[in-house]
Amino acid sequence: MDQAEQLRNIVKKNQQSAAQKARIFTVTSGKGGVGKSNVAVNLAVQMQRQGKKVIIFDADLGLANVEIMFGAIPKYNLSDLIYRGKTMQEIITPGPLDIGFISGGSGITGVNNLSKDKLKFLVQNLSELDSLADVILIDTGAGISDHVLEFVMASPEILLIATSEPSSLTDAYSLLKALHRNPEFRQAQTKIKVISNRVATEEEGTGIYEKLNAVVGQFLKGNLEYLGLIPQDSAMEKAVRQQQPVSILYPDAKSTKAFETLACNLLEGNTIPLHQKKGIMQLFSRFIYKRN
Repeated sequence: MDQAEQLRNIVKKNQQSAAQKARIFTVTSGKGGVGKSNVAVNLAVQMQRQGKKVIIFDADLGLANVEIMFGAIPKYNLSDLIYRGKTMQEIITPGPLDIGFISGGSGITGVNNLSKDKLKFLVQNLSELDSLADVILIDTGAGISDHVLEFVMASPEILLIATSEPSSLTDAYSLLKALHRNPEFRQAQTKIKVISNRVATEEEGTGIYEKLNAVVGQFLKGNLEYLGLIPQDSAMEKAVRQQQPVSILYPDAKSTKAFETLACNLLEGNTIPLHQKKGIMQLFSRFIYKRN
């Protein structure tokens, strides 16, 4: 029995005993600098305020935007769970409003080299994470690296952040093209929701979505959903400079109200059918399935 088959058996066994599966949103973008981590953090704040237990998983190996905005430097990361005997509870760093934060560190790229015992240990702990949260927000790196695409392809619900800048639209389409042309992508089981960031008007926000959806429909035979917009807001710019979420620092700001609306739309909108719902265990299992 190869390692991939061992993983399938372990995942299946743990899924049968899992009490629940957290709802997973992967936040991504075609390029850096469009406010992706800012969106993830503020959505987490708003979802937590709406009674959901939220954990952010920082899968961006190059930057530490989430921990900077939370002012919470993680003592441990995923590598400490896998290789140094730390528990899932120990690697979850508490952030504002008791939002949990997990740093992927180098542990993400190392999961394909795990022994059978380490593999079993990881999956069992990921099963625990599924029951610790109602929502898991995964903040990916920007761009279309293999690492980013792994997370995006594995996720049932994708939040694509884009601005009206031509480079943002071009790079967002490049990510979507790489996604749709991957033979392992399952369009029918994936919801891709566009969030238009830093817009001046509602028309600008819908225009970003319409441009992306038009080219995706024409050239990729796919479709996107429009979740909503985040307005250009001086309060958010001030919050970023102060390394805090605008939803906490300026609760009455127009961008804060927009994040509240987006969080409501996500939590109250249509969800992936239960038989298609993936827990965090299944998402991580892709990293090993592909390499064995």
